[in-house]
Amino acid sequence: MNTSILLKNPQLITLPHILGKRAERLNPNLTSCTLKWRHHILWIKQAQNLTLTMPSLSNREWLISCLQHSSAKLVCLDPQLGEARIQFWADACKKANKRVILKVPNRDKFFQKQCSPSWWLKRTLDWIAAFVLLLLLSPLLIILAGLLKITSPGSIFFRQWRVGKGGQLFEIIKFRTMIAGAENLHHEVMKDQQGLHKCENDPRVTPLGAWMRKFSFDELPQLLNVLRGEMSLVGPRPWALYDALRFKSPGKKRLKALPGITGPWQVATRSSLRDLDAVSQCELEYLRNWSLWKDAKLLIMTIPRVVMGSDAY
Repeated sequence: MNTSILLKNPQLITLPHILGKRAERLNPNLTSCTLKWRHHILWIKQAQNLTLTMPSLSNREWLISCLQHSSAKLVCLDPQLGEARIQFWADACKKANKRVILKVPNRDKFFQKQCSPSWWLKRTLDWIAAFVLLLLLSPLLIILAGLLKITSPGSIFFRQWRVGKGGQLFEIIKFRTMIAGAENLHHEVMKDQQGLHKCENDPRVTPLGAWMRKFSFDELPQLLNVLRGEMSLVGPRPWALYDALRFKSPGKKRLKALPGITGPWQVATRSSLRDLDAVSQCELEYLRNWSLWKDAKLLIMTIPRVVMGSDAY
């Protein structure tokens, strides 16, 4: 890749301008993206009046190589690129070891609380609690992993891109509760569902997966996300791309927040409330009135919800 143009030209440019003749090796539709380089940040934006599709696997490997040889420290993606292309770029950035974020609205005033002593105490308690819980629950985690291995073909863990603090994309870690390759059938199952993409009788869920979901055992590996600083024990729902991209303003501001394993939506309604605007409002209210005490209260209230296994699927 001719990185000199990419690294020094701060103007809005297209892939053909950056790559020259090498652009011919790419799927032509990918070249309709526009890029902007500034302060070691690579901005990927939707080109107007053009339809984009995902490149082939060979082009994916080529793009990864380009990113690896670039001095870009951060890749920022336009939500208008769409779910498939955002996931494509996120996968490439992961392979190239580059941070990737989704461009979301500026922070609201409630994010000022994240600079308070109470917030840093919360984060410290998150790391300590996650470490202790992983140690205490390790026998259960091993048993669940073994059951998954012998009852259903496929990987033990399920990884999926989610929107984290500041719009940063991260891969959430869960125990797999669906058949192998279930993600490829997601939009076929959900079709034109307007609300939160959750289905009570999802045909992709395995018998063991349904039991694990009922008591939230599939969520336990997220303690690793907490240790990595990508999540908290308590916070808003970590939104998947197919849900996050359908938010309307001002709900998009909530995408800047640090997500949690449990939170106001999980405690108040769990899966029974699937209206995106209502869920967003519930979480924005939590963020605006956040306190350490309220987090402790939500943790305590989570216990009976999990034990009863109500409204979980």
